[in-house]
Amino acid sequence: MTAPRLALFDLDDTLFAHRAAVSNGIRAYLAALGAPYDAADPATADALWHQLEEEHYHSYLTGHLDYDGQRRERARAFAAAQGVTLADEDALAWYGAYFEHYVENWELHDDALPCLDQLERDLSGIRIGVITNGPLNYQSRKIDRVGLSSRVEHVITSGAFGIAKPDAAIFVHACAVFDVPIASAAYVGDRLRTDAIGAGLAGLRGVWLNRARREMTRDEARDARAAGVLEIRSLAELPALLARTRE
Repeated sequence: MTAPRLALFDLDDTLFAHRAAVSNGIRAYLAALGAPYDAADPATADALWHQLEEEHYHSYLTGHLDYDGQRRERARAFAAAQGVTLADEDALAWYGAYFEHYVENWELHDDALPCLDQLERDLSGIRIGVITNGPLNYQSRKIDRVGLSSRVEHVITSGAFGIAKPDAAIFVHACAVFDVPIASAAYVGDRLRTDAIGAGLAGLRGVWLNRARREMTRDEARDARAAGVLEIRSLAELPALLARTRE
């Protein structure tokens, strides 16, 4: 790893507080819908919605569902758990109404902007970018809404590039867009395999943002060591970590 010239970030749950916005959004939507949805235990409903997001968004990333399809199926499955059957059109409308509540809760993690500020102070000339799985227009809307547009030089999305993380190709492509050697780039994300291990295996310095302080499994620990992954618990730790690698 040479001196870092480029710091690349995941978006959702790294810079952008996606999980909190989802939780607040679905709870507000269920309250607005009324019966039978408001009878669901909030914690159970919240957990189910997150579970369905993981399941169906993965189906989108692997090409088994298109973008609207994963939204439709997530809404349909959630409604079915409450005893409600939704046709295709109704399921998309249901999701669209939820989405407005989700958008109302969009914000950055508290440590996001301070981290970017400190990076620029401590590592003169470092460049900042984003690699995120998802459609370009949707992820760009988030970035604009939370005030990140002026802070990132390029946004690389799987939707525009055609290949999703953790495939090495999207990490290599991002470095090419910046015209920076792969060995001079670091990538920070909240998902160990998708972000940190994927980036490390592609030749970047992979940094796992482990806000939840989750323990790695034995297989994860083995693969993280092989990929040279570094771990932080907050973005506040990142500037000093990258400054040490530059020194």
